[in-house]
Amino acid sequence: MLNPIYMIVAVDEHYGIGKNGHLPWKLKKEYKYFRDTTRKTDDPDKQNMVIMGHRTWDSLDPKYKHLPMRKNVILTRDSTYKINDNRPDNLDTSKSIANTPIVCHSLAAAFEQADSSIEKIFILGGGQIFREFISDPRLTGIYLTKIDKTFDCDTFFPEIPSRFGQPKNLGSDEENGIKFSYLIYS
Repeated sequence: MLNPIYMIVAVDEHYGIGKNGHLPWKLKKEYKYFRDTTRKTDDPDKQNMVIMGHRTWDSLDPKYKHLPMRKNVILTRDSTYKINDNRPDNLDTSKSIANTPIVCHSLAAAFEQADSSIEKIFILGGGQIFREFISDPRLTGIYLTKIDKTFDCDTFFPEIPSRFGQPKNLGSDEENGIKFSYLIYS
């Protein structure tokens, strides 16, 4: 059986998710929620896997690359793609599981990386991957942070299929005067 597959995304009031390949906001509490959600497993002997497009990978701050304690899979159609790994030389990786990212050229190949050590799979984006997979029946659910503000975005999250119904509110937070809610569609 395939592992549970979730999308995890933060969106503004108009479902904007990015601008020029980057997040248009800096919300430390939301990032902590993302980190904790994608790391948490019920079985302490397992880890989760994160799948992201190469543009999402390339946009990550070098000190946060190789999202620790998760198996990192980079998705690209470019057969010549090389991992851009510009992590600082002084980065202390001794406290995290060393994850060498795996490059795959299709979602099917990415899902094949989920061996018995993987509990859940999280799709991190970007927009094209979200659009391609949003209607796939294997999608278990969507962790969505709804930010109560409009940002200048050029990339948007697709419409959530009606099969997911109304979301469950997992809590809310505020940072720098910006309110946001943590929701799950399942």
